[in-house]
Amino acid sequence: MNTQSHTFHKLTSKTNIIFFIMFVLLTFIDRITKYAALHFLAEGDIELIPSVLEFHYLENRGAAWGILQNQRWLLITITILVLVFLLMTYFKLPAGKRFHLLRFCIVLLAAGALGNLIDRLMNHYVIDFIYFRLIDFPVFNVADCFVCISAVLILYCLLFRYKDEELKLSKEGR
Repeated sequence: MNTQSHTFHKLTSKTNIIFFIMFVLLTFIDRITKYAALHFLAEGDIELIPSVLEFHYLENRGAAWGILQNQRWLLITITILVLVFLLMTYFKLPAGKRFHLLRFCIVLLAAGALGNLIDRLMNHYVIDFIYFRLIDFPVFNVADCFVCISAVLILYCLLFRYKDEELKLSKEGR
């Protein structure tokens, strides 16, 4: 098999198609929850668990915890660079089930990044709506959940699941 057809096969493998569908679904879930927040929270907050958890509409013009307020183009640029890096990393991982968890982490992180990027491009802000009143945690959204969950899972993978030799091989493009 020549290099070009091998690359095409790698891009269209069943596993990659499944992960791509997962990426699209996760991004859609984020988008639909933000749409719901925009339309259903216009009249006020919805208290899910009194004094603990509520839906509260917020327009965040910064990044996590409101940092980098009104730095839209910087945040857009950083997000695009992160998405390119994630795509390159995804395809540099060795084939096989051993790296499915790390691929899932990359897909989850990319879906979260894309969800917030779409908000920044379309609205000039990110829609946040999940608020833990009990601990007065900053308001966040589903994309933020994807990013945080993937970060924890990636840390687990790097510390406990994969050996240095395996990751070194993947960096070399094996």
